[in-house]
Amino acid sequence: MTIADLLLFGGFGLAAGALIGCVGVGGVILVPALAYLAGVPIQTAIAAAMFAYLLSGTVGTIVFARKRSIRWSMTTPLWLGAMPAALLGALTVGFAPTKLLELSVGLLTAASGIHSLIGTSPPDANPESPVSTAYLAGAGIVTGFLSALTGTGGPLVLIPILMWADVQVLTAIGLSQAIQLPIAVLATAGNAYAGTLDVHLGLVIGAGIVFGTWGGAWLAHVLPRPVLRRIVSVLLVFVGGAIMTKLAIATLA
Repeated sequence: MTIADLLLFGGFGLAAGALIGCVGVGGVILVPALAYLAGVPIQTAIAAAMFAYLLSGTVGTIVFARKRSIRWSMTTPLWLGAMPAALLGALTVGFAPTKLLELSVGLLTAASGIHSLIGTSPPDANPESPVSTAYLAGAGIVTGFLSALTGTGGPLVLIPILMWADVQVLTAIGLSQAIQLPIAVLATAGNAYAGTLDVHLGLVIGAGIVFGTWGGAWLAHVLPRPVLRRIVSVLLVFVGGAIMTKLAIATLA
């Protein structure tokens, strides 16, 4: 790996990490950047991204935990659902109908962003969420499987699901940080078993993600929550639209 490669891959990680730390949604840019801009095989890109999320998940969880922005009572059902689903997703990367799954993620993401933009924000004075344990476990299953399958790391799928249930934006971002680590552990195990893991590439990306996540997480706690919620909502709509546009172009080509 040349110096130019180190700077390029590290830069991808830095950009993704900044978005992950600030608004939760950032991993979605990593795999496309590796595959379409750097020519990394898609399966290798997914495996390297999931390995890198071991580092970003650790840093993001520490920062948000120190800020007391993680609702730990909500993490257990999320983790229990996400971990086995992430392993299954990693093992099915090679033969799953990814276009259909990408379309589902795109629709979910865009719809959640639109719902958040036109809906009312949960009041900050009431931090308690009405989300049931069953809903959280189901969210964990969906998040774990789709994240490992597409290399998005968790936040892209989980944040829309939680915001759809009117979970406060900072809580949703904090939980998306906490779910990255267990998903990354199980997905990396599955990718290593499948032989698609490039540890060196994952370490370079992860180094960039660490610095980006740390700075982005700090910014998330500085921005006013209405502003942060609007940033997340607009980004969700943009990402969802971009995914569906890419699929449409690929279908017509």
